[in-house]
Amino acid sequence: MIDESSLSLVRPETAAAYAAALSPEDIAPLVERLASAEDRIRYPAFLLLRERSAVAADVLPFWDTFTGKLTSANSYQRSIGATLLAANARHDAQGRMRAALPNYLALLCDEKPVTVRQCAQSLREILAAQPALSGEIAAALMRVDLSAVRETMRKPILTDILEALMLVRGISPSAEVEAYLFAALGGGILDERAKKQFRARLQAQI
Repeated sequence: MIDESSLSLVRPETAAAYAAALSPEDIAPLVERLASAEDRIRYPAFLLLRERSAVAADVLPFWDTFTGKLTSANSYQRSIGATLLAANARHDAQGRMRAALPNYLALLCDEKPVTVRQCAQSLREILAAQPALSGEIAAALMRVDLSAVRETMRKPILTDILEALMLVRGISPSAEVEAYLFAALGGGILDERAKKQFRARLQAQI
């Protein structure tokens, strides 16, 4: 059983090794620790569960707990829910991700830009696991109102959106996605270096 002493040893660079050594009995206590107000407890528990989800399906039974976090009043909990749902999308054979998608995609309009970014970034994992959801995901990404975001966060959020849409483009190309990409690369939010990099990747994808 993993205890708080063991949790103190978990870092982003060591989490995968610790996660691989977990037993199924460790999962429920770790999920409980996600609700802790103490970062030293919550964060390593989150890291372990995220890494465990990459190699085993024993975090999946807590799917409903994670979906509940999407509407939490606490932004940390919303981000945790989004990330762990995305990490477990690969194990979802019952269509649970489609049912959770409306609340998930609502985070793209979250009041916290960091949560918006984490949601957009996690969508890439969902797209890789469940490409059939690409249409709904693309539509939500293209609806994000960047003018409502503080100026310093517009470029990173748009970059996250474009990264996800690049995956969509590879799964199910559409005129709407092409038009969005064209407009973003012709707009004033991205700098010239970023535009050049995306143009090169678009060309390589053809």
